[in-house]
Amino acid sequence: MAKKNMDETTKGFMKHNGGLSLKRVDSSNYEFNVEVKDYLLNSGKFAHGGFLATIADTGMGTAAHQIAGNKRCVTINLDIKYIAPGQKGDLLLGKVKILKKTKSLVFIDCEIMNKKELIARAYGIWKII
Repeated sequence: MAKKNMDETTKGFMKHNGGLSLKRVDSSNYEFNVEVKDYLLNSGKFAHGGFLATIADTGMGTAAHQIAGNKRCVTINLDIKYIAPGQKGDLLLGKVKILKKTKSLVFIDCEIMNKKELIARAYGIWKII
């Protein structure tokens, strides 16, 4: 049986990435915040691309779960574009937008930015289980 509460913003794998604070803005928009810590940097001293993909997937997936009435949702597609480097100490803001929800799918867009610029943009599709 699937867990009823699928909020993984501070549990499991995300716990090891510093957690993620997600809030609902309105019926189709959510925001999350996360700080880029030293252990989240790649060898070039920028925010690791895998970390950026993880926070996009976690924020978007949690929003999908909430918009689907707390039903379990799984990522079936995640496309991410890296636009600018995130720096140690940056407070990243993720803006998640639910584009469409059907009986079985949720389509979501996400922008991740620091105070100065867009860092990454992601688009994904979640399957409602």
